[in-house]
Amino acid sequence: MPGTCVIGLQWGDEAKGKLVDLLTKRHDVVARFLGGANAGHTVVDGENTYKLHHIPSGILSLDVANVVTAGVVINPPILLQEIDGLKARGVPVNNLQLSDRAHIIFPWHMAEDRAMNQATADGENIGTTMRGIGPCYRDKVGRAHAIRLGDLVRPGLKEKIALITAAKNKTIASMYDSGAFTPLDADAIYTEYAAYADRMREYVTDSTAYLLDAADEDKRILFEGAQGALLDVDHGTYPFVTSSNSSGVGASAGSGVPAKFITQVIGVIKAYSTRVGGGPFPTEQENELGEKIRNRGNEFGTTTGRPRRCGWFDAVAVRYTARISGVDTLALMMLDVLSTLDEIKICVAYDLNGERLTHFPSHVDDIRQVKPIYETLPGWAEEITGARSLEDLPANALAYIERISELVGCEVGVVSVGPDRKQTIFTEPMAMLAGAAS
Repeated sequence: MPGTCVIGLQWGDEAKGKLVDLLTKRHDVVARFLGGANAGHTVVDGENTYKLHHIPSGILSLDVANVVTAGVVINPPILLQEIDGLKARGVPVNNLQLSDRAHIIFPWHMAEDRAMNQATADGENIGTTMRGIGPCYRDKVGRAHAIRLGDLVRPGLKEKIALITAAKNKTIASMYDSGAFTPLDADAIYTEYAAYADRMREYVTDSTAYLLDAADEDKRILFEGAQGALLDVDHGTYPFVTSSNSSGVGASAGSGVPAKFITQVIGVIKAYSTRVGGGPFPTEQENELGEKIRNRGNEFGTTTGRPRRCGWFDAVAVRYTARISGVDTLALMMLDVLSTLDEIKICVAYDLNGERLTHFPSHVDDIRQVKPIYETLPGWAEEITGARSLEDLPANALAYIERISELVGCEVGVVSVGPDRKQTIFTEPMAMLAGAAS
């Protein structure tokens, strides 16, 4: 059973949505296994652009099941806006399933997010999207104040909300200056969320049982990651991370499908690096070059609109995330953004207090202190958005692809030269994918 997992290997925003959309037609199921409305996946189909947050990027393929699994946290009004937006554009969304085990974001989660502002002990902001994702995951682990989608569509919801609201009003009030917090109204929250439950009920399913049955029946499952592996709560640049396991190790935990069913892992990378919010970024270019990359790549957040920090490709970091995610093949995205540069740099190692490192440090303070050791390659002057095969690419672009493959230790199987589906090149080992996407 060819289970395929798509993982971002940087700090998110690697164009995973485009790749998932392209691969969907060779699968029977697309399963989104982590995160929430903090994710922003963009799918471009000709002149139509779709921006998705909760809903898997395979939703445009009407004969493929799209499953939001137990590892995702759901913000009902945002999810329903996505559904309504798709329907208004002619996408029926009949192929969507929502896990009854998925946890629900409530107004108290957003209030907690605002109160804490997600700053670390030294005052640097983590960079949260302020959508209550972290507080919801915190309640999930704490258990006492958590409500899952299955609870939302069962009797007893009003009583649960009343108990939790009373407790949250006390704790959240203590986080604000005196008088700055208006207590939450349990009755109003119940009325609002009961209405959401009525609209979501038709999509609710036991996704874990569904996916396990699909695996046993040899159906082809595409596991869709969100954010990027460097934001993994356990293995990323902690504490400047997301609230879930966004590397390959999270696929089974979020979906409930054992790792033995995942036979191929595709690591998605940009041809350069970007990051949103706080945290260390060794190859960041806070200069004219960084601004040029930002503008050429339209590097502004799908979810928040925030400008992304931009820099050179970091092979040390990506080799690390490729290893922890068990990557078999790389998908190199947005190569066209680097066109017109005279030279291109790749970080091949770090200097930490005079010591050369080729592994990614485990502590954020060391990552802050490292100085990137660069290798410089010649750039290419021509635009490459019209390339449809490797033979169409300039020699220097091919050399850049090959060098990334060598440094990361994985073959590059997919090269993207623009946002549209047609602006994708599949290398020979990935011929099956090329046939499926054509």
